[in-house]
Amino acid sequence: MNYRIWYSTESFADYIIANTELSKKNVVKKKMFESDANNAKNFHSMPDHIKKILYLDAPDLIVEIDTEPIFSIEVSTEAGTGHNAFQRFARLAASVENNVPAFYIYPEAAIITRQNTQPKWDKINPLVFKALDDVMTIYKIPALLYYFPSDYQDHSVAGTSPHLRHKGLRYDSNRNFAGCPDSTDNEMILMFAAINEIISVVEKSGVINGREKLLGKRILSDRKTFMLQEYATKGGNSNMSPLTATEKIPTEFLLNYLSKYENANYKIGELLRSREETIIYKVDAAFRGDPYPGALAAIDYLLCREGKSFEERKYNLVMCWGNLTIDDNAKTFAIDSQKSTIHDFVSAVKASEGKNILTKDYDNIPSSEIPRYYMQVRYGSMFSKVKHIRVFSYFADAILFPDGALWRDA
Repeated sequence: MNYRIWYSTESFADYIIANTELSKKNVVKKKMFESDANNAKNFHSMPDHIKKILYLDAPDLIVEIDTEPIFSIEVSTEAGTGHNAFQRFARLAASVENNVPAFYIYPEAAIITRQNTQPKWDKINPLVFKALDDVMTIYKIPALLYYFPSDYQDHSVAGTSPHLRHKGLRYDSNRNFAGCPDSTDNEMILMFAAINEIISVVEKSGVINGREKLLGKRILSDRKTFMLQEYATKGGNSNMSPLTATEKIPTEFLLNYLSKYENANYKIGELLRSREETIIYKVDAAFRGDPYPGALAAIDYLLCREGKSFEERKYNLVMCWGNLTIDDNAKTFAIDSQKSTIHDFVSAVKASEGKNILTKDYDNIPSSEIPRYYMQVRYGSMFSKVKHIRVFSYFADAILFPDGALWRDA
């Protein structure tokens, strides 16, 4: 069996190989090019089955066996408060939506230091455990979080952390694995064991049949249970970010708001009308990416999703850029903002389209760009749009601005 590891950082690929059964396998490492938007020269060369995982955002690592992906890994060292824990959530969702198990390495807490204040631990938002569990409930594929090693449990007073200059996080002592988590930490040992279990299962049962067995394996099911325990122990509830930035309204209010775009020749389509209620994710900020794309993806699974596609939602999922004011009497709402405009969205789309080469005449396409041209013929601008535009348009049934709106009809 031949293994191939797609990586963003080669030292992290080496770290995973050295600490798992992959060290005993025939492994080839390959650089992962994340999208046509940020690597137009090389992205088209990525295999199609890898592109499918990258359609929203790229994880740090993808491992495959005989061209079948068997797991992905995402690593973050961010402080975990509020939206931050969900910043990479779209990457995890993209992996699991393609039936590929996902591992998320994230600190239980990280130290933040601000001017004129004492260092303090910024703790993980436990709602991320519930979001990952909801993903697993729908897809029956592991989406497991392991803590990035830190001093949090042994040094509750942040200022006493031996690794204060590294935000209290513990990195591997092997300089060949610079920036990687401490491999001697129990959390990493547990993750390595889970990886080894996946390797064992897929080698015995094949990738397709093996996937169905993974959550029944004790080492993986125990971690799933641990995550739910952490959600409860750390006080997880629905009154946490990003859910505190959402509002549920009757869909009638949304349709009334959008009615200004209707005329004798056009009526809003059936998708929005098919759901009685709508969840609105309110973002009163300048239009941008992180952490909002990941938070939107998490809200979908936490509140809306009932099945494997966006069509299988209990509620519409709408993103609102601005202050939302509900008018119960008129059964509609208003949006006000001095920070965002529909033109911010359109400008980002137009900038991405600058990477599209479909308008070129054949004689003006260099040989090296012909495969990229052909990829764009097949996928259009799917991979050439910037990440946050891809994620917003994938998850949101509608996106609202004070001066414009976008929505799905079906």
